[in-house]
Amino acid sequence: MFDSVKTLVEEHQALQTELSDPALHADARRAKRVNRRYAELSRIVAAHDAWLAAADDLEAARELAKEDEVFAEEVPALEELVEQTQEKLRRLLIPRDPDDARDVIMEIKGGEGGAESALFAADLLRMYMQYAASKGWKTELLERNESDLGGYKDVQVAIKGSSSDPAQGVWAHLKYEGGVHRVQRVPATESQGRIHTSTTGVLVFPEVDEPDEVAISPNDLKIDVFRSSGPGGQSVNTTDSAVRITHIPTGIVVSMQNEKSQLQNREAGMRVLRARILAKQQEEIDAAASDARKSQIRGMDRSERIRTYNFPENRIADHRTGYKSYNLDQVMDGALDPIIESAVSADEEARLAALGSES
Repeated sequence: MFDSVKTLVEEHQALQTELSDPALHADARRAKRVNRRYAELSRIVAAHDAWLAAADDLEAARELAKEDEVFAEEVPALEELVEQTQEKLRRLLIPRDPDDARDVIMEIKGGEGGAESALFAADLLRMYMQYAASKGWKTELLERNESDLGGYKDVQVAIKGSSSDPAQGVWAHLKYEGGVHRVQRVPATESQGRIHTSTTGVLVFPEVDEPDEVAISPNDLKIDVFRSSGPGGQSVNTTDSAVRITHIPTGIVVSMQNEKSQLQNREAGMRVLRARILAKQQEEIDAAASDARKSQIRGMDRSERIRTYNFPENRIADHRTGYKSYNLDQVMDGALDPIIESAVSADEEARLAALGSES
């Protein structure tokens, strides 16, 4: 695996030269791609330098130890440092998900549990928005379908990051959140204090960087307009501003009514449609690939129950990684890092195992 480092270091140097050329920045899309690749390779180059430095220090300590026993005491710590830096480099050399640097569109949908499920959808939305704020990401509410009690039957939010480093990308963190989230608690509608179990679905799509990245022919679209409605179905305005877009080849349907302008709803709908088409294309590629190459954490089955939120015990449990903690109150305030890190780590282990089976 380490044989490829020399080539990557050379590529990093070439990109550094390219970034210093003013002509590059005249093409915003190309500059964005180069910046992303440079940021990704910078982490590998830094890890490689740290590994070489630790190995040199270890070799020097072993040589000096032959003449002075004091240096022999440093050898075990340096051996451990070499192992640590080598392992870090090995993980960074795992081929990344090409979408890691992308922003995302997240959809949270009520499931089993009726009104309680819709209320939990609102809680999940707040949790993700708090998490995004802690990362310095921006959020934009694209669409919401409110329930009578103030929750959401369906809500869509765009989450946008600012880092060019794929490892810090929004998709790199939130792609593991897709699936069924189960909640166990006493609902606000429960008068006798009984604990209910409800489910809420989360869908996460990488957002398309540029509109022409996903080719959509106008002839493949069926666009309907209608009046926006609020909780209970009542009309909330008197103009046909809501938009429903159907992509005929895939059957994907997107509805938008959050904005008062038909044009704004159409633009938001097209953003979501492009993201869904991109995700569908990637799923088809994954389905055609070897099972060994598939992530064991982010499966294609969005009906998979991935997590349980147990409020009486203040417990959060991830069913894919085995992660469990008793700080649910903090998690609901956006403290998601340990849970997501457990998914990232498990995914890396699966990829390493897959690479090992191929060698």
